Amino acid sequence: MAKMLNTKQNQHLRRLAHHLKPVVIIGNAGLTETVLEEIINAISFHELIKVKLNGTDKTARDGMVNNIITNTGAHHVQSIGHVAVFFKPSDKNKIHLP
Repeated sequence: MAKMLNTKQNQHLRRLAHHLKPVVIIGNAGLTETVLEEIINAISFHELIKVKLNGTDKTARDGMVNNIITNTGAHHVQSIGHVAVFFKPSDKNKIHLP
């Protein structure tokens, strides 16, 4: 993972993510290799994505978030309930951070 985001940058990303819909939904099968590939494709194209985590409890959802961070190198912007927001800058830098 690249450098950590500061508070101002994280707030900026949270504002940008507010209107987004989840692009990937993790179902009952959990975080499979196929779902992880979809997340990698989506984050490399969009840079900022929402993922809906249909885990039964908070511990399971936290585990999925940590797996996504580890396998994608993305920044975890925030989690609210069953929805997590991730950011990973691409080579084209569509999102410019303050």
